[in-house]
Amino acid sequence: MPASSDVLVTLPGNVALHARPAATFVKTAMKFRSRLTVGANGKTADAKSILAVLALGAVGGTTLTLQAEGEDAPAALEALAACVTALSE
Repeated sequence: MPASSDVLVTLPGNVALHARPAATFVKTAMKFRSRLTVGANGKTADAKSILAVLALGAVGGTTLTLQAEGEDAPAALEALAACVTALSE
């Protein structure tokens, strides 16, 4: 059974998860084989789908729940959390 885990990370206060930051996030997610999801505001999205990530409507200060399931899950979560923390407008 593949490893599964999740981590909470907060979007920087001045960054909404719109086109450019969302694209950066999705590009990071695409590097991994694990099934990755991101949740915000009671919604969940496929972290590898730009449209799904944009549909979350996450704004600065929103807490995101990152979930990964698969062999590279720990590395994927670490990379995505670092990506979110480093996002800027």
